[in-house]
Amino acid sequence: MNKEDLIFFNNLLTKWLEDLLKHADETVYHMRESEYFPDPLDRACFDSERSFHLRIRDRESVLIKKIKNSFEDIRDGVYGICKNCGEEISQKRLEARPVAQHCIRCKNEMETKEKFTGTL
Repeated sequence: MNKEDLIFFNNLLTKWLEDLLKHADETVYHMRESEYFPDPLDRACFDSERSFHLRIRDRESVLIKKIKNSFEDIRDGVYGICKNCGEEISQKRLEARPVAQHCIRCKNEMETKEKFTGTL
């Protein structure tokens, strides 16, 4: 991968991380809000919505870790290299999934194995 590509993906990952962290800050702010609902249905809706947002933030925290790992890979000079076979991950795949750690062939094999065995 050339230097311009690395800069492009570094900027893309940086923007993505900033957006995720902004959402996380907003969630923390809203979680501090204490609402009183005399109606149990209103309270249940509020709790359900809060739970939904927490699940989203939990998934985003996993994504944040993957983004940070990608930054480390860029720094170490191994970004865009499949962790399994050592081949380059295609540009199209990285554009679609900048945190990809495996080439499409290895990822397909892993998913097929997971599908049949139930594990990775």
